[in-house]
Amino acid sequence: MREVTPTRSAAMELGDERRLMRQGYEFLDEKRMLLASEMLRQLRDYQERSDRLFAETKDAASALAAAVERHGLDQLQLYPAPEAPATPADERGLFLGLAMLSTGQVPAPAATSRAAIDPSPEAKACRAAFEKLVWTAADIGLRASNLMRLAREYRRIERRANALEKVLLPEVGEAIKLVDEQLDTMEREEVIRTRWSSPGLDVGKGMSPKATSRD
Repeated sequence: MREVTPTRSAAMELGDERRLMRQGYEFLDEKRMLLASEMLRQLRDYQERSDRLFAETKDAASALAAAVERHGLDQLQLYPAPEAPATPADERGLFLGLAMLSTGQVPAPAATSRAAIDPSPEAKACRAAFEKLVWTAADIGLRASNLMRLAREYRRIERRANALEKVLLPEVGEAIKLVDEQLDTMEREEVIRTRWSSPGLDVGKGMSPKATSRD
């Protein structure tokens, strides 16, 4: 419990402080709800792309099996690779000051510097399937980083909101209550002191001067 001098100005300052704390808590609570909503949206996107990655992995495995069956593993390993393999480029957005990343559109397959000795639709389909798979995996990685940033920010806001709601606001409320009680007590004492020290009363006996003279 903080030490506060029981004065009217101290009570007003505490009231202003509590009002600002409540405004801060409302702001943090709203930001917390927005972060939770965005996390749920990002989680749905992450789950959807995880399902897509699972399906594309199966397609890539089937394409690889078909290409190996057509060329054999040794010959398929010598199949010309793209001269400049497509690298996923992230697209950046902002949400409450946090960077939100995604890979955007899948680019067209890169050209090769030399022709294959034994080109086949199976080999081309295998390369295309794995290029698509890499792109989806990169997108999942970026969205996982989005979720981590959102969760870290949510925990930070949660700690601040809880500190205001469960520690600081109750502490200021108790201080205001104590100051009000002390001020009320001081006012009552002042009223009693003023009444008994008025000219028409005998402070010593609690009787008026006229009643004393009659005795």
